[in-house]
Amino acid sequence: MLHINDLVYRVQGRLLFDHASAAIPAGHRVGMVGRNGTGKSTLLRLILGETQADDGTIRMPNRASLGAVSQEAPGGDETPIDHVLSADLERAALLAEREAHPDPVRAGEIELRLIEIEAHAAPARAARILAGLGFDHEAQLRPLSSFSGGWRMRVALGAQLFRQPDLLLLDEPTNHLDLEATIWLQGFLATYPGTLLLVSHDRELLNESVTHILHLDQLKLRLFTGGFDRFAAALAEERARLTAEAEKIEAKRRHMQSFVDRFGAKASKATQAQSRLKAIAKLAKIEVAVDARAPNFTFPEPAEMAPPLLRLDRVTVGYGGKPVLRHLDLALDPDDRIALLGANGNGKSTLAKLLSNQLPAMDGEVYRAPRLSTAFFAQHQLETLDADRTPLEHIAERKPKETETQWRARLGRFGFTEDNVKTVAAKLSGGEKARLVFCLISMDAPQLLILDEPTNHLDMDARTSLIEAIGDFPGAVILVSHDPHLVRLVADRLWLVEDGTVRTFDGDVDDYRDHVLSQRQEERRAQRQAKNDAKPEKAPKTAAARLDRDKKLALRKEARDAEAEIARLEKERAKIEAELANGNVYKDSPGRAADLGRRRGEVADAIAAAEARWLEASSALEAAGG
Repeated sequence: MLHINDLVYRVQGRLLFDHASAAIPAGHRVGMVGRNGTGKSTLLRLILGETQADDGTIRMPNRASLGAVSQEAPGGDETPIDHVLSADLERAALLAEREAHPDPVRAGEIELRLIEIEAHAAPARAARILAGLGFDHEAQLRPLSSFSGGWRMRVALGAQLFRQPDLLLLDEPTNHLDLEATIWLQGFLATYPGTLLLVSHDRELLNESVTHILHLDQLKLRLFTGGFDRFAAALAEERARLTAEAEKIEAKRRHMQSFVDRFGAKASKATQAQSRLKAIAKLAKIEVAVDARAPNFTFPEPAEMAPPLLRLDRVTVGYGGKPVLRHLDLALDPDDRIALLGANGNGKSTLAKLLSNQLPAMDGEVYRAPRLSTAFFAQHQLETLDADRTPLEHIAERKPKETETQWRARLGRFGFTEDNVKTVAAKLSGGEKARLVFCLISMDAPQLLILDEPTNHLDMDARTSLIEAIGDFPGAVILVSHDPHLVRLVADRLWLVEDGTVRTFDGDVDDYRDHVLSQRQEERRAQRQAKNDAKPEKAPKTAAARLDRDKKLALRKEARDAEAEIARLEKERAKIEAELANGNVYKDSPGRAADLGRRRGEVADAIAAAEARWLEASSALEAAGG
């Protein structure tokens, strides 16, 4: 499907690809990984033709379709459902031509082609995709202009998922999603019928949804089989082997060199010394790739405080006199690690602002420990950095009485070196900006960290460093994240923000995943039942009426059978995904993992077929008035 051959590309004189090559066969779902700044997004732009390589080629089949999410969010009066449907250009063109009343021959051709591409099922498929991304039925019919930029980017993602190009390119698709939508996307991409090239630092997504990992490192590309954990294990094993071989050859080199040093000047040993010199020259040179220095995080240690740091008693909070969350009875102790769960729009950010004292309570009592210091990290803070100031200048403004040595020490705790402490913010990478914000918000040694999607701009190594820093931090942490791996490693407790209030969720992230999937199945069943019950059955009065009744009964049975089949298959898929979620299956039984992966694809196809049967039967039943 995609062939990259001897690719060479430079940006402002800096080499990103040096004769890099890779071949991605059709049907492969590939996750591309590499440190920030190595050129992952650049490679996607090269594939899209948005920029041109200095040398080498990128080839695809002539008639293959290529899709990617535009960086510009859609807007205007168009609704999300209409925007997603319009992504299928052939369907849209055929429907427009049909409305123009072509001649009967052409009209027949149009209808035949619409049937071939299953155009009748398109609205239901588009609605399911939008529902998975967090849009309920009402939201799907609102104008795009009424949504925030993040929600409109979800619509843009939904359009490409609906379109299903032969090669789909996705660059950090979960950055605009909450945990619920991320869970849905993992399942959707795991059964994507085309070829997928996905750039992501989301470890869970790379384990659940891809079949291969494309590693961009040392200006080269290498393709590995399996998800991220399997790739990481293979890479570590390879580097350990190369290191051992290099050490073995170096010991041999030193041994022969010592002979030359001892006897090289003696005539009787001259021949042997020359022989060893030649042998030394022929020894293999093994280069072991050395990882660049991973950025580190170290939060300053806060002053100790007695529990609780915070307590909410019957608190109501909202905006402009309109409550968002009610009846909040919560307590936060100094060593708590709490993750907030719940779909976007349910009030997680409202609760975070209340806890950080950025939003007052409308009712109830809020107790805060005296001298409690809180640090709040949110994505918008990256945009508040002064583009023309360096990290040193940002720190100096906040701590004018300290020395430059002290400023550098503060920045050093968050991975800044001599090379970038004097780089203006406009030229810092997204990860560097995030680390600068972490440094700024934690300078006063807060007892409480509130982190809202802290990893969106961090690569895998920086995420690992952040997890370690949170683990070492002796204060309390409130976390909002779409990354299940991060939540699993950081959080000791989970709070569910749902139905206008907040409650403790009993279980872990995997239990919450099951909770979300179960909720969606119940919603689908309720919608199907509502359609089935929409029109009551009338008693037959004539032979024609009896025939009509029998037809309706057969359609109802078809719909019920399809629904039962969907429920059975959903359970099977859940069991398969639970087994695949155990990383040991890839290591202990690769054959079993491959069989499970294939079966998961078969089950997904069967679910799609059953849903199509259900939709066809339901539509026919509705058309028949029953």
